[in-house]
Amino acid sequence: MNMNIKNSNSSWQSGMAKNITFIVTKDCQLACKYCYLVGKNEKERMSWEVAKQAIDYILDNEQDFREESVVWDFIGGEPFLEIDLIDKICDYLKSEMFRRDHHWFNSYRFSFSTNGINYDTEKVQNFIKKNRDHLSIGITIDGTEVKHDINRVYKGNDERGSYKDVVRNIPLWLQQFPNAGTKVTIASPDIPYIKESVLHLYSLGIKEVNINCVFEDVWEDGDDKKFEDQLMQLADAIIDGDYFRDHACSFFMEHIGKPMDPKRDNQNWCGAGRMLSIDAAGNFYPCTRFAQYSLRDKKAWMIGNINKGIDKNKLRPFFTLDRCTQSKQECIDCEVASGCAWCQGENYDAAESSTVYQRATAICKMHKARVRANNYYWNKLYRKLELEGIAKEEAEKQMKQSSNNINC
Repeated sequence: MNMNIKNSNSSWQSGMAKNITFIVTKDCQLACKYCYLVGKNEKERMSWEVAKQAIDYILDNEQDFREESVVWDFIGGEPFLEIDLIDKICDYLKSEMFRRDHHWFNSYRFSFSTNGINYDTEKVQNFIKKNRDHLSIGITIDGTEVKHDINRVYKGNDERGSYKDVVRNIPLWLQQFPNAGTKVTIASPDIPYIKESVLHLYSLGIKEVNINCVFEDVWEDGDDKKFEDQLMQLADAIIDGDYFRDHACSFFMEHIGKPMDPKRDNQNWCGAGRMLSIDAAGNFYPCTRFAQYSLRDKKAWMIGNINKGIDKNKLRPFFTLDRCTQSKQECIDCEVASGCAWCQGENYDAAESSTVYQRATAICKMHKARVRANNYYWNKLYRKLELEGIAKEEAEKQMKQSSNNINC
């Protein structure tokens, strides 16, 4: 049976997808020093029975999941440690969405963020071949070997870096996903390596570098100045080297660093509460950051389970979240508020009480440093493009004059 025929007019609805995450394992080969998953372990692995019951509940209650499309997301730990289970889950999802004539059939993605270590294994590669048309995979590589190996180390006592085992799989990954971007995380110890790391990732063939600072309170005095200096150097390198023409770095965005109108720009940054996560025990969460293995100081915020379903009352706080309901007045009045991000799970974990209405602001000085560098980047880029335009106009004028002289 050709399962691509039915509902063939259905298509992926970008920006209107429900994100549903299976925490298939809490195990990982690595013990990254900045990882927010503080409770990783080898024991909590999802069973097929739990996964199937979760899928059946979601698909049985189609009326409660009316988004046009769906992202079936798989995380760990390292999700590809459970490739056999994932393969079975995805096969079941495809057959059940087809059998039920579900509105998500042919309007779905299977999404993975992987450390890349076992990307080239036979089972993972067979899975990719089977699901290529509905697949998004990001490999996390933090930059140069020095920067990557500062934080992304194997678990154990020797703190052996993982760079070499990841970078060997980058060519295969880019061959299969040529437009894929990587995710880079910045913490205090690796600030000095930002510029050379972004350029290194470009040299590997990665054209989109999504890069961000950790939300946790890890920043030392003076980190913001070091951060700004690195971004200024990176801005020079990207513009002077013409990388901006076909490469991207998410640190430089045209519309960040401006005031925000509380009445007009009052959306919540985070999608917690509109997402759904399922763990190995069959518990439901508003986001993976509310599962116990993601939390340092708070108890897990469960919103139901595969037996009883979702308790919508436990989701109510998330539906009233916006900038104003969780921010201090200084954040609302901030002259560079636009683009200042937050994580709802970190807000909850860092709050003085068990609330999601207290915004964590450890990232404040880093955002302000980014804005200063961002302003430098765009001013320099606009000036370069302006001069290029003037030079082009002058060259065209001279060519026209030369042509007129010849005709004379």
